[in-house]
Amino acid sequence: MLGDEVRRPPAHSALDALHPVPLLLMPRLALLLTTVIWGATFPATKAALEQISPLSFLLLRFFIGTLLVLAWVAVSRRRLHYDRAVLKASALTTVFLFLGYLLQTVGLKYTTASNSAFLTALYVIFVPLILMRIDRRVVLATVIAVVGLWLLIKPNAALNVGDLMTLGCALAFAGHIICLERYTRQVDAPSLLVWQMVAMTLLFLPAPWLEGAPASAFSPTAVLLIGLGVTGVLATLAFAVQMWAQQLVPAQQVALLFASEPAYAAWLSWYFLGEMLDLQGWIGSALILLAVVIGAFGG
Repeated sequence: MLGDEVRRPPAHSALDALHPVPLLLMPRLALLLTTVIWGATFPATKAALEQISPLSFLLLRFFIGTLLVLAWVAVSRRRLHYDRAVLKASALTTVFLFLGYLLQTVGLKYTTASNSAFLTALYVIFVPLILMRIDRRVVLATVIAVVGLWLLIKPNAALNVGDLMTLGCALAFAGHIICLERYTRQVDAPSLLVWQMVAMTLLFLPAPWLEGAPASAFSPTAVLLIGLGVTGVLATLAFAVQMWAQQLVPAQQVALLFASEPAYAAWLSWYFLGEMLDLQGWIGSALILLAVVIGAFGG
């Protein structure tokens, strides 16, 4: 009947056509927001390291993160998977994550903070190269990002052993991003998160004895508590968001989104710690964000 035809909704409305767009943008925007947290970990960690040694700080950070995710599992009554596939995926991703943090931290003893920040962010190049996902847009975004990183961070061109370690750190973080793209789509992602946090805590457990950290280093000062709040709580939440988002976002786009981390770190250090950020630095950070828009949101 004609009345039925009038009431019948069209097969494809404009709203239906636009509906997938926010669904595609949500995980990318979520990753961009988590990168602000990753950037905040730099000034927070830098301030905390005035009191505590690096590996001992990492132990406390991941211990708090482990307690947080285990509490979430208990409160949500979520089933924790520990089958062979989950444990194998957790072991491999943890290897890359541990190597990334270890090489970055040890490398900082032999190189400058600017070199470390620049070389670590080179996973923006390594991820698409390893995966062989290279197109014009990715190449353009990667070149713009690297130029922006160079202008922002101003690394020293001379390489030393610390720089080589940090390059290894960038490769390790690239491997971790790639692994998460694969395994978050194959196994239970929350379980993967939990086992990684537990494994990282256990791996850093000998740190206080290896570094000979005094008891005073663990005093609950305001600086240490803020540092652990940012890295142990907020960064763990950011890691959980990353685990969810990487089920939907290609690894090379995740790497580009994370390339904005040094820009956020520089802005937050400028605002909270009073560190200088000249015109070249502002231009560099703007180029990084342009690369993110082109590579992760464009096309």
